[in-house]
Amino acid sequence: MELETFPNPRPGRTFSITHVNPEFTSVCPKTGLPDFATITLEYVPDATCIELKSLKYYYLEFRNKGIFYEAVTNQILDDLVAACNPNWMKITAEFSARGGIHSVIEAEYVKE
Repeated sequence: MELETFPNPRPGRTFSITHVNPEFTSVCPKTGLPDFATITLEYVPDATCIELKSLKYYYLEFRNKGIFYEAVTNQILDDLVAACNPNWMKITAEFSARGGIHSVIEAEYVKE
């Protein structure tokens, strides 16, 4: 699935965008059980913005993928940065409790 973008409607203005996906799922590579998370994408666009329908389908690609929390959070950041080359981006992945432990993973990108 290719992430689609569209031209930033206000390229001369600094503004932030936040998208929240409360229904993210992936699979634990150790147990094969589903992992559930809320993924929050925050970014300051440069020339392009991420199109939401393609973002939704991108997230769905992880539904059957065995991947650790840390890996999926960083993979999402890498893929989204590659798609839209933002000025700044942060992914926060809040995973549901498993074995009594609730995990929050954050990964951040800052354009140099």
